[in-house]
Order: sequence, then structure tokens, then C-alpha cells
Amino acid sequence: MVSKIEMIKKEVAKVVVGQEKMIDSMLIALLCDGHILIEGVPGLAKTTTVNALAKTLGLGFKRAQFTPDLLPSDILGAEIYDPQNNSFKIKKGPIFTNLLLADEINRAPAKVQSALLEVMQEKQVTLGDTTFKIDLPFFVMATQNPVEQEGVYQLPEAQLDRFMLKLIVGYNTKEEELEIARRISGGTNEEIHSVITPEDLRELKQKVKEVHVDAEVEAYMIELINASRNPKEYGLDEIAGYIQFGASPRVSIDMFKAVKAMAFLRGKDFVTPVDVAYVAKELMRHRIVLTYEAEAEGITSDAIIQKVLETVAIP
Repeated sequence: MVSKIEMIKKEVAKVVVGQEKMIDSMLIALLCDGHILIEGVPGLAKTTTVNALAKTLGLGFKRAQFTPDLLPSDILGAEIYDPQNNSFKIKKGPIFTNLLLADEINRAPAKVQSALLEVMQEKQVTLGDTTFKIDLPFFVMATQNPVEQEGVYQLPEAQLDRFMLKLIVGYNTKEEELEIARRISGGTNEEIHSVITPEDLRELKQKVKEVHVDAEVEAYMIELINASRNPKEYGLDEIAGYIQFGASPRVSIDMFKAVKAMAFLRGKDFVTPVDVAYVAKELMRHRIVLTYEAEAEGITSDAIIQKVLETVAIP
């Protein structure tokens, strides 16, 4: 069954060069029914990757460009008056799809961002007096540009907590960028084909749930999360003043799911501490709230998580 994963990656690689971490993170979120927030400068193939993934899986894909004048109804849909029948009818928005790309989500105000909360958590949308279930699988990939500061709205903690993973995407290597330039200029990108069915995807998800996690590894994950909340108990007095709030309870739930998916992607049927370390920052970086002192001194949540990983004993 892991060969299906390799087939997916091979198809996506037809149009995406490098960015293995981004592809792995998308697959983890998809296999765990989670959502992903990707931060990176423009031009790093964020849109291309999610579009390619949708085609590979044979799923519906829609893109919503977030702007300051966007309204919740532009994303969810609305009741529209039909004068011919003297009645209202429902016009569904782009949220009704399998993979939704919320592009530059931090450009839209809070009321639009919060419109996604119900559908991300409950997999349903309420329009007027009617509640609609979203077709599964449903996966939100949101992007935000960290460079621009004008006309952007920082995502509140409650919104960030709905994302299973937050990935920070960097530039490609020189060799990869050379290959990208050659492909685009020569028009040599291949056509992407659907390689798995919805039934295959359901089987993959079931296989992920069957991955074994030893009790000691489970305890290790809880220790990591607790160390972010109570650093002094672990001798981490040096970072205690930088943490306002530690990782939320959703981290433990998501971590137990994500490490299984990570092990599965590596072709294993059991989880090791290496799998935990590989996804720890993506799971926790957006769920740790830092103090003003940390921001003033340039301390990042990644640095906090790294210190926790180095301190908590590995089973």
C-alpha cells in the first residue's frame, strides 16, 4: 500500500521540483483529516503543489484569493433571492470542494477568517436556516506571506489552532531552481494523472490508523507537550520567561495522528522518536504563544521547541 504513496509523489514531482517537506506535510494532513497553514514568500509552488495533489488524487480543487474586501459569503455562499419564483435559493461558495486553497489568508479580516472555523472543525456549513455537510475528504491549505506587513490581519490563536500543521517553506536549492527554470522556459512539464481512487484513499487512512505506537513513545509525546507548558519542571528555566501559553490540547490529539502518518510515509508500521521529532515543529510552532520579551529578543517558537526536544529524555 505504501507504493500508492510513492505513486502520488511521483505524479506531483512532474510539476513540482523539490519541496519534499511540503509534499510530506500535505499528505500527513490529508491522511489525518487535518488542515495545513503554509508560510512562505511568493513563487515557492504552494498553489502548484496543492493543485497537483488534487489532480493526482482525483479530488475537487478550488482556490479562494483572500483580500481585505472579501466577505464570508464569498467563501461560504449565500441565500440569493429569485424574483421569478418569489423565493430564496442557495448559492454555494468555493468552500464546497475537497481541497480548498485559501490563498494569502492573512489578507482578509477576522470575520472572513472565522467563517472557516465551522467548516474546518465540524465539516459543515450553515447558510441561512440550512446546514450542509461538506463532501469528504475535506482539506484546507491556507497560505500567508510573511514579507508584507501592510493590509494584513494576523490570524487569531483560535483560528491557528484549527490547523494541524504550520509549515514554513524556504527557497529551493540552486540545482532545483535551475531545473525549475529549464522546465518552465522549455514548457516540458508533464501532464498529471489520477493514480488513486477515493476507495484507495480510505484504505490508506485505515492503514495509518493501524500503525503501532509504543506506550513509551506515547508518554514521550505528552512529555514534550507538557514541557512547553511547564518548562521549569524540566529544568528549562532559561525559556520559561519566553512562553506565555504552551501548546494547546489539540496538539496531543494531532501529534498522535501525525506521527502515525509520518511513519507510514516512511514505509514503517511502527512509530519511533525520530518520527515525532520530524513533525514536532510543524505541529507546535503556531500553538505556542510567546511573550513580549521573546519577540523583543528575537526568540522564535521553533527555538523553544528545539530546546524542548533537546531536553526531554528520548525513550
